[in-house]
Amino acid sequence: MRQMFMGKRALVLINKSAGTGKAGNNTFAIATGLAQRGYEPIVYPIIPGSGLDSESIIGKYDGLVESIVCSGGDGTLNHVVGAVMDMKNKPVISYIPAGSTNDFAKGLGIPSVHAAALDVALDGYPFSYDVGKMNNRYFNYVAAFGAFSKVSYATDQDLKNIIGYAAYVISAISELPQSLGYNSHMKIDIDGEIIEDDYVFGAVCNSGSIGGMNIFGKTDVKLDDGEMELLLIHAPKNIVEFNEILGALATNIDSSNLITIKQVKKVKFMSETECEWTVDGEFGGAAKETDISVINKAVTIKVKHKR
Repeated sequence: MRQMFMGKRALVLINKSAGTGKAGNNTFAIATGLAQRGYEPIVYPIIPGSGLDSESIIGKYDGLVESIVCSGGDGTLNHVVGAVMDMKNKPVISYIPAGSTNDFAKGLGIPSVHAAALDVALDGYPFSYDVGKMNNRYFNYVAAFGAFSKVSYATDQDLKNIIGYAAYVISAISELPQSLGYNSHMKIDIDGEIIEDDYVFGAVCNSGSIGGMNIFGKTDVKLDDGEMELLLIHAPKNIVEFNEILGALATNIDSSNLITIKQVKKVKFMSETECEWTVDGEFGGAAKETDISVINKAVTIKVKHKR
């Protein structure tokens, strides 16, 4: 009779189609490292559209695993965290980034080099961070609407696999004429304060990096303070205002009155027409009313340095 493993159990999820397609290259090293640390590794591939998705797999292991190790891109981590949020017994997450930009991993200080990221996944420090909830969907680092918000999920995956971040730049340039003409009239309830205007872009962020770009400059974006950063770019009325916005985004985001930044716990967006959203680099649906709230220290992930 086969001897049963009596130690802890770790669920390993590998999304080889994410980013550069290298997520599966270190599967043996992950399994070996876990086994050496007293875990029984349970390995699954993530194959979107096949029934082998994060939500279906993770839901079967509520209360049965102490750790979840996922290797993939920001979208992979989004689905893993969404599934973990629905668990009664939330395991510690380890993340080995294998996407094209790995925005959230940068904010967490998780290395982009696989060997170094594996070390963190196995022996890193647990850190509990805030998770956003947009209507009925969770997000790690950004929910956004408006100009260029489609770039991350609309960019061809094969192109991202070949040239990485440059693919986003190419897609952004191709979207430039359409994006410059975009604006959405929004009434926004920010923790009880109502504002209303036309906006070319809006985002609720838990990361200083979006689409590989450092949006907030030297601002220290804290991931566990129970708040997220609201970024609103007002629609420019002329070329002078447009240039002002570009200059502020390139140098000092606080220098323009056309850009609003606030820390928020709850925010509600209301528009007369349906507005499309992107969530952690994936399409997040369209709605006339969008409620976003911050759940303080909702999940725990392993990071390089103790916080």
